[in-house]
Amino acid sequence: LFGCKPHFFSSLDGGDQSHPMQKFFEYKYLFFRLLVLLLILAIWEWGWEWNQWLVAGYTRSVQKWFLITILDPFFISQPSEIWVRFQEMSCFITKSGQSTFFHQNEFWQCIDKNRYHLWGMTWATLYNTFWGFLVGVSSGVLVGLMLGRSVVLAKIFEPFIVAFNSLPRIALVPLIVLLFGLGDLSKIMTAWIIVFFLVFFNTYEGARSVDRDQINAARLLGASDFQVTLTVVIPSTMSWVFASLTPAVSFSLIGVIVGEFIGAEKGLGKIIIESESTMESADMMVSLFVLMIVGVLLAYLVRRIQSHLLRWQSQHSAER
Repeated sequence: LFGCKPHFFSSLDGGDQSHPMQKFFEYKYLFFRLLVLLLILAIWEWGWEWNQWLVAGYTRSVQKWFLITILDPFFISQPSEIWVRFQEMSCFITKSGQSTFFHQNEFWQCIDKNRYHLWGMTWATLYNTFWGFLVGVSSGVLVGLMLGRSVVLAKIFEPFIVAFNSLPRIALVPLIVLLFGLGDLSKIMTAWIIVFFLVFFNTYEGARSVDRDQINAARLLGASDFQVTLTVVIPSTMSWVFASLTPAVSFSLIGVIVGEFIGAEKGLGKIIIESESTMESADMMVSLFVLMIVGVLLAYLVRRIQSHLLRWQSQHSAER
């Protein structure tokens, strides 16, 4: 997250990783990112306390107004408290602050007794995100290829797809929960609806923009429609598909969380909505930070898969 390379400087000397200036810029930007992070954490942790002894006058009035709305621990807690709650929710420490790893089987006893521990909630959200993403991408690519390769089907289904796509997908979540209940299926369906259209339109445009000369050359060599699709259309469309996968995995996670807000038996969204009702800001912030980390890791994983599958393209071969 903090060690990624600025794209502007990746072009120095053709992207040579051993270039001295390349290394200098990498360490320089890493240093400033960490400095900004530490500054944010320091202001977040002690900013509210600083407000108690600031001098009177204009500075006091401005600072007080800002800190009351932004840094009040009642609303956003503090990094130290969030860290403690993370360890407690993860069964790393007990309520008394003792580590569970120094006592035999205490960690697993905590997991067994607390069915709403952070690991189980995170797994529930990841499970639904994965299946919603997988089903959404598979169906989006399949339908996009079918309509992209068939002008007749595209003309028939175009008004229906445009009409359904014009609906805010989030507005359908209560209906989905009503149809499929509070279990995992409603969360998967919510993620599927969001991901499907994102992948479909990219795949459709990719299939429509395939070089006609390549298709004609394949037909000249005796390729059937299926072989043309398999050997020409799909490889040419892959870059379009992968361009939608990074936002698709994020939107899949968003869809699952929104579904858990409306109604769920488990998941990080359930922790957030229950923390809001009980005014437990630390628990809410723990879930938000876990979601942020999960989102970054999922996007990174998709990018690595994209670089591997599209390694024949110059911009991806340079990343390997």
